[in-house]
Amino acid sequence: MAKFQKHAAALGLTLGLAIGSAGLADAEELRIGTASQGGAFYPVGQAISTLVNDHAEGLTMVPIVTEGSVQNPRLVHSGEVDIAITNNNLAVLANKGAAMYKKSGKMNLTAIGSLHFSVLHMMTLEDSDINTIEDLKGKRIAVGPAGGGTIPFLKQVLDLHGMTIDDITPSFLSYGDGFSQLADGNVDAAFALSGYPAGAVMQARANKPLKFISLSDETMEKALEKYQNYNRVVVPKDVYDTADDGVILGVNNMLIVNADADADKVYKITAAIYDHMDEFRASNAIANQIDPGRSLSLRIPLHPGAARYFNK
Repeated sequence: MAKFQKHAAALGLTLGLAIGSAGLADAEELRIGTASQGGAFYPVGQAISTLVNDHAEGLTMVPIVTEGSVQNPRLVHSGEVDIAITNNNLAVLANKGAAMYKKSGKMNLTAIGSLHFSVLHMMTLEDSDINTIEDLKGKRIAVGPAGGGTIPFLKQVLDLHGMTIDDITPSFLSYGDGFSQLADGNVDAAFALSGYPAGAVMQARANKPLKFISLSDETMEKALEKYQNYNRVVVPKDVYDTADDGVILGVNNMLIVNADADADKVYKITAAIYDHMDEFRASNAIANQIDPGRSLSLRIPLHPGAARYFNK
């Protein structure tokens, strides 16, 4: 009898493993568009993928390296990824088919929910004579990848100072490469639109002391008045061990999905993320900056599946 029970238990374990493997094989794999490694989007996308894998029955998710927040709406629109991370400003422009999305035409993107703020890291070496945006004229600047969100943001900041990108020598590098080049002295400053702490900045800071390039109070006020999707964000000096806090511009990020995506599927994704914020925050420090309540005040509509979750 004992021998039979032992074989039965072994058979049950084998069947359980087979059923579990079959269930995993039957799950629908989704792709989330993030950005280049070294910024915040990729690790946030990894954490979201883990939450979906663990808590959304019948779904799995993998993070995809992309050029970032400018490209991601196009990738969702074309179906190359299922969901993606972008920011308020770019989501609005994509749905209008405006600015950098004119060639793509109007999109029909909706939001799954709010994420962290991305802040425009404008940084140089601590001993550099660069202190203001005007000091960047003629300098070599790492501006992020060509399809990333840093470049349009940078152009607007330059415009506030009567400058254009032609006034600098841009290097279109990933955040990791750009800040590595800054630490090595191959560029004079580096920019990154990223959540904080950003891995690329932390890595550069491990090699060389850094400082923020400041905006004057007058310029900050002008920026917030002209670009109402932006926010004033203070990055405490202990984040990157800088001499002073960074008082810089930020923008709210969100998860986006096509409006025609299946509502039940989107509900599962939304619940997997926002029902498990403790797990999210434990796996990714940037998630501590996420306020799910901001999902109700994004600049594009919530997808019906997400709205069902947040309005329940």
